[in-house]
Amino acid sequence: MAIESPAAPEATPRGRRNSRASGDERERAILATAQQLLEERPLSEISVADLAAGAGISRPTFYFYFSSRDAVLLTLVERMAAEAGEAIESRAAAMLSTDPRTGIRQGIEDAYTAFASRRAAILAAAELQATNAEAREVWSRVMEGWVAQVSKIIEAERARGAAPPGPPARDMAIALVQMNERVQRGNLAAEAPSLSDGVLIDTLVEIWMRSIYGAAED
Repeated sequence: MAIESPAAPEATPRGRRNSRASGDERERAILATAQQLLEERPLSEISVADLAAGAGISRPTFYFYFSSRDAVLLTLVERMAAEAGEAIESRAAAMLSTDPRTGIRQGIEDAYTAFASRRAAILAAAELQATNAEAREVWSRVMEGWVAQVSKIIEAERARGAAPPGPPARDMAIALVQMNERVQRGNLAAEAPSLSDGVLIDTLVEIWMRSIYGAAED
């Protein structure tokens, strides 16, 4: 069974030019600087001057690539979403027809790894959504992409007779994706209560298996 990966959220050009080369070293330096600084302090304490200095460029050059500090963070989030989507497509979806449990586990692990690798950026983006409409729009596109992917998986599994009929696939996908996002974010933020690393993946896999297949099937 081949599950088409949803298109990654379109990266809205946030700099002063209409397009920029994805391989541009200075752009990568800005993003790497942002990720490093976010591990050290909150977004509100990071300035454009900090990002420019860390990337070894001037403030005017920074604005050639990004329109603001927030735009850098949102680009990090979009890259995370694209990375997770590609990993799920290449590693997880192909396993579903022969080993659903392993396929679902791989998909959840890939998504969580993408989250955890940019922990500070994800938490900063979640906070930014409260005041920034573009941040909410970007995250909505990210979530919609994952919902579309999971919907296709559920529909395909039902079509081949592996999963029983149930609620509309999209409705189930929304619930599962939203659950994963919230549980994983709670873990990354060390909220109380939250699931520990030791049980997080196992618990989510069990819920997905029971929801989609109607039982804890192997």
